[in-house]
Amino acid sequence: MNTIHNVRSKNFADDSRAALEKVEIRGAIARVQNIANSKLAKATSAVPDWQDMRNKASAIKAWTLENLADQLELFERNALARGMKVHWAKDAQQACTIIREISEAANAKTVVKSKSMVTEEIGLNHELENVGMEVVETDLGEWIVQLAGQTPAHIVIPAINFSRESVHQLFEEKLQRKLPSDAESLTMIAREELRAAFLRAEVGITGVNYLIAETGSFLVLENEGNQRLTTSLPKVHIAVAGIEKLIPRLQDLDLFLRMIGRTGTGQIVTTYQNLFSGPKQNETDDGPEEVHMVLIDNGRSQLLSDPMRRQTLQCIRCGACLNTCPVYRQIGGHAYGSVYPGPIGSIFTPQIAGMHEASQLPFASSLCGACRDVCPVKIDIPAVLLELRQAVVEDNVTGRDEKTAHKVKSERIPFKQWARLMSSPRGYAIAGACARLTARVANHIRVFDPLLPPLAAWRKVRTIPQPEGGSFRSRWRAKERQRK
Repeated sequence: MNTIHNVRSKNFADDSRAALEKVEIRGAIARVQNIANSKLAKATSAVPDWQDMRNKASAIKAWTLENLADQLELFERNALARGMKVHWAKDAQQACTIIREISEAANAKTVVKSKSMVTEEIGLNHELENVGMEVVETDLGEWIVQLAGQTPAHIVIPAINFSRESVHQLFEEKLQRKLPSDAESLTMIAREELRAAFLRAEVGITGVNYLIAETGSFLVLENEGNQRLTTSLPKVHIAVAGIEKLIPRLQDLDLFLRMIGRTGTGQIVTTYQNLFSGPKQNETDDGPEEVHMVLIDNGRSQLLSDPMRRQTLQCIRCGACLNTCPVYRQIGGHAYGSVYPGPIGSIFTPQIAGMHEASQLPFASSLCGACRDVCPVKIDIPAVLLELRQAVVEDNVTGRDEKTAHKVKSERIPFKQWARLMSSPRGYAIAGACARLTARVANHIRVFDPLLPPLAAWRKVRTIPQPEGGSFRSRWRAKERQRK
């Protein structure tokens, strides 16, 4: 059964309203977004052919998805020739079973993991812990999230919702001792705790950034060095990847490595680039004795037949769309009720977990298009969102989700009136004048709130933007008069 572990997206409306009350977290997310967007702008502006790179990356991913079956078979042949063991998982449960059985065969008591969204997707930690294994996340952000008993709030920055003070409090509570509160000391404490886990682990598990069909190799990126320990100290390395992570050739890495660092963290390149091509060949070599590759479908192949929805699988998990999204900025990651938050989560989760589980997420967008503009592989997220919204209505999904059904029905009449108004030049002018007047007074006069509930909701968490000058038409006419 295709699924995403612990999906709670049915509660999106309530959870997002609750998230708006968390002012401290909203402030932390806004600061991170501002820094990330500034770095992204600086990193991409230094590349004169950035748009050409986006076009090429999009074309490579699109071609690969169109030829995915053949490319996956090529990857398997080359990986097997290099001594890897390749496993195919049709869904989350089968993937968990395969990984558990490999770990049990290695007599694993402790498993160390590096950051992996797909293992979050399938609920791997839960599966291994249920059979008595200790599972330790070794990425600092993931370890913080694990200690707190939470899920990641961001694809790239999992602990984005934690302040230094909250991390200090969490460490003291979980480690049961007094600790210094500065960031450097807390990092060193985490390093000490995690080093001990590396030394006792029998199995190391990683995600995958890119599978390379031509060579049967795979690449894992990181900034902390924990993945190198995860893959070199334990005797068994299990790599877990969605089937969409494939690229055709080794030379394609040059393009994607130049892009993912810039869009993900504003770096020219990530600090560590780990390319794996099988287990160690000699006793004196570093590295694991066994390398297992687990390739997960979990509903991905169902997207391949629809050209619009297939774009979803082009995602390289850089997180740029989250960093620019105004909705994510206000509610953070947990409100989405999925391990994949933000714009990409709003299109990925409904298609993998099922529309009945996440019918509200396609509506979790202002359709501003910022996510499309920053996406390095040019996924048209707003277009996919619109198609999914249409599916919510046409497939009668809303009939089983009372809140969404009521919302869709209540929107039909005003949107029909809006369309009629906007098709009339006079009506458009009157509506614009009313909107400008309302915007000027609404932030100061609350008399409109009972009459316009949406306005009251806006005022609760933000300030309504103020118009500058008159309408476009009046300003155009004024310019024309000046020319004459």
